[in-house]
Amino acid sequence: MATAIASALMIPTAGSASAATPSSDTVAGVAADSIAAKCRSHSRNYVVRKYYRGPEEFTLRCGTRTWGWKHIKRRHGWNSTMDRKISAAIWSGKPNGRGGYSTYTNTCPNYEKFRTIIGTPAGVNDLLTAYKVNTRAAARC
Repeated sequence: MATAIASALMIPTAGSASAATPSSDTVAGVAADSIAAKCRSHSRNYVVRKYYRGPEEFTLRCGTRTWGWKHIKRRHGWNSTMDRKISAAIWSGKPNGRGGYSTYTNTCPNYEKFRTIIGTPAGVNDLLTAYKVNTRAAARC
């Protein structure tokens, strides 16, 4: 009984940044070791995560040193926080003009905090990269 209650508490609410359609291969906060093991035994085109923006699906593939999960892990680090930031940016971020979505500070002026770039050699709705934005280019209020 306690297991059912605990799992019910972890279901994201509609409209939340992590309210992606659940499936067995898209558990929130997938460990890097788990993904690394999958990518060792599958091709660069193997889908390791799925993210959603309304009904539209975006995928994170194993990739290479220059795109996908292997690139993100190597260049920007991978952990549950990175996974949540990617999900939030895609789910509720604003288009960033780089083919992806970004999240911004809630200040005036607002600053870009996190950026995703979509589009890889494997597909147009694939995550190329994702990273924390360190520059402080402000948008007008």
